[in-house]
Amino acid sequence: MKKSLVIIIAIIAVAWLWIVGQYNGLVAGRASVDAAWSNVEVQYQRRSDIVPQLVATVEGAANFEKGTLTDVVEARAKATSVQVDPNNAESLKAFTAAQGELSGTLSRLLVTVEAYPTLTATQGFRDLQSQLEGTENRIAVARGDYNGVANAWNVKVSRVPTVFIARLLGFDRAALFDATPGSENAPKVEFNIQ
Repeated sequence: MKKSLVIIIAIIAVAWLWIVGQYNGLVAGRASVDAAWSNVEVQYQRRSDIVPQLVATVEGAANFEKGTLTDVVEARAKATSVQVDPNNAESLKAFTAAQGELSGTLSRLLVTVEAYPTLTATQGFRDLQSQLEGTENRIAVARGDYNGVANAWNVKVSRVPTVFIARLLGFDRAALFDATPGSENAPKVEFNIQ
């Protein structure tokens, strides 16, 4: 009787230690996903912080297209107002769409600016343009890093037997960044040589 009680207690203790180990692993994994997501947000915030400086610099150019500047300011406001939950795919899509809209308006702004050689010649504008380009690269890297960590997390919470503990304790899969619709098509480049 005493021997079977010891065996039962040992089995319960081992099961408990296994559950605690699984839980701690899930907590650590979720923290890694959250940290990677935070790095993505930091880069988007960096870009958002550069936009007002860029707009103010461009605004100083005489007769600059005000509609383009208005589009950039509105896209920035929209991008910064979207609340995102990286665990929710729909929320992440809305966030990505708003950030994509900002990227598009910034691209149009930079193309439009080319018609103003005095503006593009100023050191302040060139510095901001360089910072923006660097930030876009940092965003791409941070998104790739996040997807890597989130993918590892998704594998972890999907494997047996961890999947049972994850579901029981409410650990869900993380949403991944998808490519922007249409990005699979190569852009058309035209050179107008006169």
